[in-house]
Amino acid sequence: MEHVLTNGELTVALTSAGGSFTSLRANGREYLWQGDPAVWSGQAPICFPTCGGLRDGAAVTASGKRIELARHGFARKQEFELIDAQDATCAYRLASKPELLEQYPFPFELVARYAIEGKRLNVSYEVTNTGSEDMPFFIGGHPGFACPLDVGESYSDYKLRFEADEADELCCAVPDTGLIDVEGRVPNPMVGRELPLTHELFDFAETIFDVLESRVVELVKNDEEKGVRVRFDDMPYLIVWGKTEGDFVAIEPWGGLSTCSDEDDVFEHKRGCLVAHPGETVERGFSIEVL
Repeated sequence: MEHVLTNGELTVALTSAGGSFTSLRANGREYLWQGDPAVWSGQAPICFPTCGGLRDGAAVTASGKRIELARHGFARKQEFELIDAQDATCAYRLASKPELLEQYPFPFELVARYAIEGKRLNVSYEVTNTGSEDMPFFIGGHPGFACPLDVGESYSDYKLRFEADEADELCCAVPDTGLIDVEGRVPNPMVGRELPLTHELFDFAETIFDVLESRVVELVKNDEEKGVRVRFDDMPYLIVWGKTEGDFVAIEPWGGLSTCSDEDDVFEHKRGCLVAHPGETVERGFSIEVL
């Protein structure tokens, strides 16, 4: 089911398919990547109950239960229920069902809540443990933004601007598995607090900030304040991803990471694992502000 939020400054289109947003319009332009099956059909998928990939697509819990999840989990492929629909707010809900419990053996409810305020979209993920034992999980956002924003511009006219200095070296993805090598680190391609955007940046893999100081990152044109500001105060990790042939850049605030080279296959041992006790709701989120 589709729904549109609008306040005269910002218009956001949302869908029950994946429970996420499909358009982010302001200032007469579209800021969200509109998807292309030949490049990347996604737009702003929800990563749940894992962020990134598991080694061989599987893990075990500390209590011995088996988890089998595709990359980023299953929420992005599910039909959500629209449970609130106002002019400036809405919410979609996904509840566990037998086929999901086969992959992830924990009863849950996930509510994706959206609210607009001026030119800012606030995104909140509320994860409730509806079972009788502690529930380990991960949650994250994966919004992809149009780049360039206007006709006549090029990808390299844009950059990402971080609020703080970041580490000189970053971990790196292993291309054939999508997992993370945290020991064989690579130079950070940032220049000062800025990451110049080029398609060549994504020749190898995404840029992974596993040690992150910033909680605000802006996508802006080099010579003007045009773009978006992503704030993610309660997300400890950031992935920057694109494709060499795609006019988009994904700025992904995550609560966890793909399985790392120094981790075993116990789900709770993965970096950033959250745990919801029976009946408990854990909330995480981020915001996108059009500049």
